[in-house]
Amino acid sequence: MGADAYDERAGGGCGCSLLRGGLRTLTIGFALGMIVAVGAAWVVMPALMLNVGSSRLTFDETVAAIQQAAAEQGWVVAGTRDFQQSLAKHGRPFGHRVKVIELCHSDYAHRVLTDRRELSALMPCSIAVYEGDDGAVHVSRMNSGLMGRMFGGSVAEIMGKHVATDVEAILAKVLN
Repeated sequence: MGADAYDERAGGGCGCSLLRGGLRTLTIGFALGMIVAVGAAWVVMPALMLNVGSSRLTFDETVAAIQQAAAEQGWVVAGTRDFQQSLAKHGRPFGHRVKVIELCHSDYAHRVLTDRRELSALMPCSIAVYEGDDGAVHVSRMNSGLMGRMFGGSVAEIMGKHVATDVEAILAKVLN
């Protein structure tokens, strides 16, 4: 009996069944890996999209310090929204203070809007100051560094570098 007869009894001379089994295992492993990666991203991404910290100041001091530091960094306070007051006015009293400070830097805004007008949905840059259930004062803002990198190009430079750096400088005197 020659080598050809031995190979046929073993399932074929070229090892194709082993190759198909290996490819099937690789494909299933890849698909499961992608499912796990997407699931992990789904869980982790919300925490990455926002930066949250505690203030060392009172609520009103925090709001005032952010507004002052923003002006010192060349930003304009476009407005401050009082969510607690707004909800009460609409018959929905809310037991915790929440204010959102809207900031604009015309140079950065102009550069982003020149390239990507659809990103106006992310403007103005907002910083939230709110009371936790324990009465502590917290500050949250969009992770503009991560957001900028996601869009790439000039937006990555503006949001990912300039805006992110400025906002952290604005909050430096406030955050613990």
